[in-house]
Amino acid sequence: MFESLAERLQVVFRDLSRRGKLREEDVDAALREIRLALLEADVHYRVVKDLLARVREKALSGQVSRALNPSQQVIKILHNELVSTLGEPARLNLSGALPRVIMLVGLQGSGKTTTAAKLAKWLRSLGERVWMVAADPYRPAASQQLTLLGEELDVPVFYDPTLSPPELCAAGVVKAHKAGAKVVILDTAGRSQLDKEMMDELVAIRKRVEPVEIILVADAMTGQEAVNIAQGFHKPIGLTGLILSKMDGDARGGAAISMREVTGVPIKFIGTGESRQALETFEPDRLASRIMGMGDVLSLIERAEAAIDRQDAEEQVAKFIKGDFTLDDFAKQLTQMRRMGSMGKILEMLPGGLSGMVSQINGQEADRQIIHTQAIIQSMTPLERRKPDILNASRRRRIAAGSGMSVQQVNQLIRSYLQMKKVFKRVGKHGLDQFFPGFS
Repeated sequence: MFESLAERLQVVFRDLSRRGKLREEDVDAALREIRLALLEADVHYRVVKDLLARVREKALSGQVSRALNPSQQVIKILHNELVSTLGEPARLNLSGALPRVIMLVGLQGSGKTTTAAKLAKWLRSLGERVWMVAADPYRPAASQQLTLLGEELDVPVFYDPTLSPPELCAAGVVKAHKAGAKVVILDTAGRSQLDKEMMDELVAIRKRVEPVEIILVADAMTGQEAVNIAQGFHKPIGLTGLILSKMDGDARGGAAISMREVTGVPIKFIGTGESRQALETFEPDRLASRIMGMGDVLSLIERAEAAIDRQDAEEQVAKFIKGDFTLDDFAKQLTQMRRMGSMGKILEMLPGGLSGMVSQINGQEADRQIIHTQAIIQSMTPLERRKPDILNASRRRRIAAGSGMSVQQVNQLIRSYLQMKKVFKRVGKHGLDQFFPGFS
């Protein structure tokens, strides 16, 4: 997410850091580079103009902290103005009479159906009883796709091919209400904002079910066109929020910066991948930090908290420090890491100060290595995982064949495991000061 834009901005900041004093010509030169970077990322030209005008005014106002160097001054000002442009965080409206209806709209292919499932999973995590309505009779297998997703999440899905979309949505809400549902998600058909007949259908649905939320699912990869799409939907049906899907892509992601400013409609979630967990509440300050290559440590911590059981983690740490953890424990750690998402997404949340180290790590390759390691460990017997000392040559050949890996890869895993065990045992015996002086 925003890799190219963040890299461009980091170059500008590094150049500014060499300046002893922030002069007007330095500010203008930096803003020219920032302007090009934002425009290439497909941020709306008007948004870029207004944003940088505010940055320039504040950078030259003399009101900035003299305790900061030139680079830090510009970073602080740009970060604050990006947060302002992205708008206040907007939460999902879950008030009113039951069931609360959330209506998802958008172009075909924008990711509405997968977003409906992600949103249902997110609501379930809050303790809400959720139903979904497959209100797309036009796309082949649309109802089957939503039904399969519903079965995966244990969320009921209503569909009746004999009804028109407005009737279908109304009937689905009634049935969900009788079943005790608190929230109903309507997955409407994809349509162009220029198709009046199809837009009239949305108006009819809105009148029949009176949703508390009408949310446009917009593909962030469409760039500035996403802004035009949002305006086209907002005028006839009155959007209450936006979900930007496919934010894990790097190209033309600047739509996220433009949407709130141009349309006046708040962003409520961003979709960051294909998994059912890849839906994040919109946090402007965190997104601004990612855009500027400053990472997002808070979101990383939240992912860890959601994926890792605290008590289990404490027990694992105790085992590691004692040096008596097994390959079973190692495999459990890898499983918890994978629950947090791909390594690429984890790495992009690290602060920019670690960019030198992170840039040398290929996220996809790291994911493959984790999968290979898990396959090797799973090919061992329970006794071998507890006591890897018994892994002689014939056992290692059997494990390699069973996991589809080479004997060399099995040997490397065992060496890495034994080295880790040795290091953690020394930590437990001598404390962290031996490795990190002054830690305690």
